[in-house]
Amino acid sequence: MRSSSPAFHRDIPEATAGLNVGLLLRGVKREQIVRGCVLALPGSIAPHRRGTAEVFVLRKDEGGRHTPFGTGYTPQLFFGATDVSAALETGGDLIHPGDRASVNFELQHPIAVEVGMRFAMREGGKTVGAGLVTRIR
Repeated sequence: MRSSSPAFHRDIPEATAGLNVGLLLRGVKREQIVRGCVLALPGSIAPHRRGTAEVFVLRKDEGGRHTPFGTGYTPQLFFGATDVSAALETGGDLIHPGDRASVNFELQHPIAVEVGMRFAMREGGKTVGAGLVTRIR
């Protein structure tokens, strides 16, 4: 059985998303690292700004949106510890609370995102939906 106590001052062979770790990075200043930074082998992952995602919008009674939205809606998308504003394109359709739909997104700035990554859609401090990246452009 796995212990729930923290593993402070212990070497671990691998760290996954969401795990807090301490690293010694030579040539990198503390001020250069911010929440949501990705550490990867050079060339193993590329930052992207545009893609397509399947989203599910929570209903009002689930704590989600009260009104539908269309192209131009700009929620915060939370990919693990990284959050970024995104403009959504709905293809001219309105997406109502409780709907599942495919949308194109354009992130405010490029981040390390890959097909299959899940994210939370938030606005005004509350979660209004969830999504799955289906395509990167």
